[in-house]
Amino acid sequence: MRLQRAALKTLNQWKAAPDHKPLLIRGARQTGKTWLVNEFANGQYDNIVSADFMQRPSLAGIFEQDLDPQRIVRQLELTFNQRILPGKTLLFFDEIQESPRALTSLKYFTEQATDYDIIATGSYMGISKHSKASFPVGKVTMMNLHPLSFTEYLDSIGQNMIADTIRQGRFEDIPQALEPRMNDLLKTYMWVGGMPAALSAHLDNGIPQDVRAIQQDILNAYDLDFSKHAAYTLGERIRLVWNTLPSQLAKENRKFVYGVVRRGARAREYEEALNWLTDYGIITKVPCLDALHIPLTGYESLNTFKIYLEDTGILGALSGLEVDTLVNKSKLFSEFKGAFVEQYVCQQLVVQGIKPRYWTNPNPQGRAEIDFVVEQGDEIFPIEVKSSSNIRAKSLAYVCSRYGLHGIRTGEIGYREQDWMTNIPLWCVDGLSAYLKRRIAKKE
Repeated sequence: MRLQRAALKTLNQWKAAPDHKPLLIRGARQTGKTWLVNEFANGQYDNIVSADFMQRPSLAGIFEQDLDPQRIVRQLELTFNQRILPGKTLLFFDEIQESPRALTSLKYFTEQATDYDIIATGSYMGISKHSKASFPVGKVTMMNLHPLSFTEYLDSIGQNMIADTIRQGRFEDIPQALEPRMNDLLKTYMWVGGMPAALSAHLDNGIPQDVRAIQQDILNAYDLDFSKHAAYTLGERIRLVWNTLPSQLAKENRKFVYGVVRRGARAREYEEALNWLTDYGIITKVPCLDALHIPLTGYESLNTFKIYLEDTGILGALSGLEVDTLVNKSKLFSEFKGAFVEQYVCQQLVVQGIKPRYWTNPNPQGRAEIDFVVEQGDEIFPIEVKSSSNIRAKSLAYVCSRYGLHGIRTGEIGYREQDWMTNIPLWCVDGLSAYLKRRIAKKE
C-alpha cells in the first residue's frame, strides 16, 4: 500500500496559483518532505532537478558568488546536465538549511525570476541560525509538514470515504455500526504513529518489531542531531529534557516541571533546551490559560505549560512501551494515566493548524482542569479527553457554565449532541476544525 498525503492537494493548489512564490516546506526529521516533493513532481513536471545540500555540500558554492537567478539556474543546469525550463521543471532545494545563501536566493527568484517553480525543504529551519542567512520574509509561501494524521492513515489503507466524512466534520453521517472497527484502527494508529517510514513498514508487513526498529532509528537520528547542531553543554541539556518527557506526561498533573529533568533544576537552565526542541519540530508546547476570553493569546501563561511530542509512535518508543501493547490495544488508553490519548489529540489538533492550550482553575479548593482549549473564529471551545470508561465531565460542565461555552468531550464514545456539549469519538478528532466551522456557520 502507498501512503496517501493530504499535503499533495496543497502542492497542487500552489502550482495552480498564478505568479506563485517559491514554496518552503518545513518539518521535523522523517516526516516525509523529500518523498512528498518527488511524488508531487512525478505527476506535474517533465523533470525535477534535486539539489540536496546535505548530501552534496559542494552545491552551496553555486550560491557564494552572487544571487542572480539566471546565473544560478545556468550553473545548476551544467551541474546536473539537465535543462531547467519554466513551468516544465521543478527546481528542488532539499535540506536548504545547510546553505544559508541558497535560502536567501529565494527572495531574488521571487523578485526577478517568478516563472521558475521552486520548492525548498528544511528539517530544522527554526534552529539553523547562520550569520550569513537572510530569511526571505514575505518572499516565500510557507508550509509545515507533520506526521500522517489519522485520516491520512485511513486514506492509506483504502478507507477514503470514512476519512473524507471525518475531514468534513460530518460526524452525524457515520453509522454506529462502524464504531468498533474505527476504535480498533485508532488504537493501531496510536501505537504505530504517523511517521511515514514506520507507517509504511506497518502497511507492508504488519510486524510490530519492524515498526519499533524504525521508530528507534528515528530516535537515534534525533540524538545525533542534538550533538551536531547544538553546543556540547546545550546538547546535554536537550538530551536530558527529551528523555524525561515520558515522565512528565506520566504525572497526574502533566504540567512541565523542571525538577523532573534534574533535582533542583531551574527554568533558566533548561529554557533554551526546550526552545531548541520546539524549533526542531519534535515537541509541542501547550501553554496554560489564565482565563477563557478572546483572544486566547492574551491569556497565555509564560511559565506554566505542558509538553507533548510530535508523534504517538515516537512517544511509545521513547518510553519503551512494550511491543505486545499492539496486541492488547486497550492498554494504550491507560498508559501514562491516559496521557497517551491526550498526545494523540494534541497531534491531530496541530495537523489541523489549531494551536492547543489548556486551562486550570487557580482555586485549590475546587480544582478543575480542561485538557485542551481551542479558538475557532471568535468562539472558544474547551475539550475534555476521556481515556477510560468513566466519561463524567465535571470539569467541562463547570467551565462551560462559568464562561458560557459549548464543550467538546472526546473518548471511546459515540457522536451525540447535547445542549451544552458535543460528544465525539476519538477517531473523529482529525475533523474537529471542520465540525466547529460548520457548527458556527449554522448559528449565523
